[in-house]
Amino acid sequence: MAEQTEQRPICGPQHVAIIMDGNGRWAQARGRPRLFGHHAGARRVREIVEACPDLGVKYLTIFAFSTENWKRTQAEVAGLMKLFKRYIEREARALLENGVRVRFIGDRVRLEDKLVAMMDELELLTSGNDKVHLTIALNYGGRDEVARATKRLAYDVSVGKLSYKDVTDETLARYLDTRVLPDPDLVIRTSGEARISNFLLWQSAYSEYEFVDTLWPDFTRHEFARVLSGFGQRDRRFGAVKA
Repeated sequence: MAEQTEQRPICGPQHVAIIMDGNGRWAQARGRPRLFGHHAGARRVREIVEACPDLGVKYLTIFAFSTENWKRTQAEVAGLMKLFKRYIEREARALLENGVRVRFIGDRVRLEDKLVAMMDELELLTSGNDKVHLTIALNYGGRDEVARATKRLAYDVSVGKLSYKDVTDETLARYLDTRVLPDPDLVIRTSGEARISNFLLWQSAYSEYEFVDTLWPDFTRHEFARVLSGFGQRDRRFGAVKA
């Protein structure tokens, strides 16, 4: 069989966001517990991150745990929190050496102190990197993010730091978790589901979407490259009409 080759998209997306769905179903199809699938999904993250420079992706944002995921069983939530700590411990050195800058977005208040400390440490450790910007959405929800941003903005208005007359969509964007990031050009959701699940609601207003049937643990760098290649065929008008 001929070796698969990857072509860097001519006009590919700079910022790709991914809803990594299908870990549980992947595991259940193999007669294994759901957490087995989450561990497989974590390993897939490394492959996709490492593929980004060759594919021209500067920013990658992944949806790791939503504000709604607390509704899952206590055992699964506890297993996921343990997995996040394990991921940071195991991947920190590789992320640093590969030039990846890591950021976390989401509400950290509900997360345990040890995990938050590890997140802070990884952000600081990789703060000098610029090859790939990896943003991990952890205890994140788009509506929650906008609500938290609005509270901060309202406070600044109340203490006179900002006039209500100066509040625009650009002003609010400066209070979002993603304020230092460009909006995503492309949002990918794996596993065949066609919904956005409260992910980057504000930021993805003009993003392109790609819904793929592949479960996340099976989403290889080759399929990633294929999806990115298709992005260059899209006509992005941002509400305008070409003359």
